[in-house]
Amino acid sequence: MDNQSSKQEPPQKVIAVDVAKCIGCGLCVSTCPEVFELGGEDGKSHVKNARGCEQCNCQEAIDSCPARAISWQEMANSKS
Repeated sequence: MDNQSSKQEPPQKVIAVDVAKCIGCGLCVSTCPEVFELGGEDGKSHVKNARGCEQCNCQEAIDSCPARAISWQEMANSKS
């Protein structure tokens, strides 16, 4: 039997905020201050450090967002 192993890595996921849905409540900031911040002229949540998810529970921020504005998005692996 030929056991082929795929060298293709699964897509990486990155945290994202849909500012059109965000209501600016700040719950994500209190859950993961390493990742999210409220700011700008819109007063809504923005990702300031997507790699900060290694230091906090971004999934908890996703699950607790009342506007369902936070999600994981897949990024294509690029090796240039």
